[in-house]
Amino acid sequence: MPLALLALAVGAFGIGTTEFVMMGLLPDVADDLHISIPAAGHLVSAYALGVVIGAPLLAAVTARMSRRTVLIGLMVLFVVGNALSAFAPGNGSLLAARFLSGLPHGAFFGVGAVVATAMVPPERKARSVSLMFLGLTVANIAGVPAATLMGQHLGWRATFLGVSVIGLVAIASLALLIPHDHTQASATGLRGELAALTSLPVWLALGTTVAGFGALFAAYSYVTPMLTDSAGFAQAHVTLLLALFGVGATAGNLLGGRLADHSLRGTLFGGLVSLAAVLALFPLLMRAEWSAAVAVTLLGTAAFVTGSPLQLMVMEKAAAAPSLASSANQAAFNLANAGGAWIGGLALAAGFGVTSPALAGAVLAVLGLGVAGAARAVDRRRQSAPASAGRVVTSHLPEESGALRH
Repeated sequence: MPLALLALAVGAFGIGTTEFVMMGLLPDVADDLHISIPAAGHLVSAYALGVVIGAPLLAAVTARMSRRTVLIGLMVLFVVGNALSAFAPGNGSLLAARFLSGLPHGAFFGVGAVVATAMVPPERKARSVSLMFLGLTVANIAGVPAATLMGQHLGWRATFLGVSVIGLVAIASLALLIPHDHTQASATGLRGELAALTSLPVWLALGTTVAGFGALFAAYSYVTPMLTDSAGFAQAHVTLLLALFGVGATAGNLLGGRLADHSLRGTLFGGLVSLAAVLALFPLLMRAEWSAAVAVTLLGTAAFVTGSPLQLMVMEKAAAAPSLASSANQAAFNLANAGGAWIGGLALAAGFGVTSPALAGAVLAVLGLGVAGAARAVDRRRQSAPASAGRVVTSHLPEESGALRH
């Protein structure tokens, strides 16, 4: 694999760290700024809102720019946002800085996925995307715990300065390692990129992302009370168990990338079935400490097996203008985060029990399977209709040329 993928992974590591570290810093930030914990929780929402807005917007307005230049510019914006977070004098300015920090998130992964697949042979495209996402999953194992520890001992502002340094390293890596010949601007420009979002298969692929990862976040958002109230873990052990989730996510990400290069659809369906099964078993697995630890690890594995296939599915359906659609998939991921947490909360509020969010997640995973099945049916109908042949988008991905047609 090209060394340039390391530069993308470094950027992903910084983004993953700043996205998830706020959860661990909420008490420190609330105490320092003299606000309540729920008010501090709006800082998480501000970042997610930045991702949802910034992903399609920045991908669209930079459609005619060199993708190498876009990636470097996005990381500059990332550094600025985190530096402003470190020096924010109050809650309002910190909210604005967190929103700014979230703006480049989705576009970086979206454009980065396009660049990553352009640097490798067709049979390695999914693995190239999974190696970029490796930075995101490793952030949950090492980056977030280390950044949280730094914030607890040196102050939360030091955490954001540290993340800014990671961003500077990413900028240097991108400038040195990303070759110019794989980063040409989109030939279609803004109009072509926007046209890609009018395709039904693109929207079905995005819908699969929302439902599939909504299933994950319905359960993961409430995994701490499951571990303490159902499995019987002490609060002090939860951080270690969340690191196990990161280990599972990393393994699933790498496995999904390798499998998707052989069967994109098969990996996606297999991942969603596995996710539904793991979530359905959560009430049983959360009855003992050892099985709860296994459940958290398997949750990360099953969910992130689908990461690379979903990203490539969107790119396949918008093959002529993939940057905007690929970035929109990251916005869909964050919508899944918010929507899944909301649905899991509804199950808890209804009094169905502490593990009920996992069962709600299992329902969402089945819904994701249904949307993915509908997408496959649409593809088959379009391929079998001669009158529609001129409208079928030809994919640049490997499975379209061999036995893995869908």
